Amino acid sequence: MVAGLAKKEGKPGYLIHTSGTGILGYADHERNLVGVKDEKDKVYNDWDGIKEVTTLPDTAIHRNVDKVILAAGAQYPGRIFTAIVAPSVIWGPGRGPDNQKSIQAYGLTHAILKRGIGFHVGQGLNRWSEIHVQDVSNVFLDLVTAALEGGGKASWNEEGYYFVENGEFLWGELAKAITKIAFDKKLINSPEVDSLPGEEADKLFPLLSLLVGWNSRCKAIRARKLLDWEPKQKSLFEYLPEIVDLEARELGRTKSHAEKAVGAS
Repeated sequence: MVAGLAKKEGKPGYLIHTSGTGILGYADHERNLVGVKDEKDKVYNDWDGIKEVTTLPDTAIHRNVDKVILAAGAQYPGRIFTAIVAPSVIWGPGRGPDNQKSIQAYGLTHAILKRGIGFHVGQGLNRWSEIHVQDVSNVFLDLVTAALEGGGKASWNEEGYYFVENGEFLWGELAKAITKIAFDKKLINSPEVDSLPGEEADKLFPLLSLLVGWNSRCKAIRARKLLDWEPKQKSLFEYLPEIVDLEARELGRTKSHAEKAVGAS
């Protein structure tokens, strides 16, 4: 895409890339730790902390592709303008024709229902930020609109990095909430939650220890300041009953209204 945009004649090209805040979990990744508290209490931001974000270690996931995007503007000055959008834990129903859900909160819910006992990975003391998928899409819409205006109010290239979040949560607390909802819906037999090591969690859902075991904390300042963006959807915890229902249906534990109607007929 960068090579193609470099050949574009006339107006400059704009490239908006999707990354993710998993890139911020590199410290836990390097130490092979899951479910632990962030002892440094580190929260990244995309405003006055932008240089730190755009120069993270190469061991961070997503970093290999982020580097290509960040280099494009410098490689082709005035011809390519880039922005990187890094959402946190995404949840909520997608509005497109294909995938209707994300992975992390759904994967943990799937694993809890499959196991029949609630659990968190390790101590469950790690934190992550969260965001509804439709709030994420509004950041992309704002950036596309800015690109059509010749750049608009958005920042691009070396400062074109946008976190997307609506607050943070403890994975252990999320596991407890999922478990209670599943118990109340009579999908599991106990509201109690225990701890699993990463390798046992991964047997229930692929790479679950990494998906829900790291710390990944950030503040989305740039989109709020420059694009007047604000998340409008409800919180992840408010939406958990719908996630539990969806995963229960996919596991064959419950039936949809359509399936019940067909059965009744």
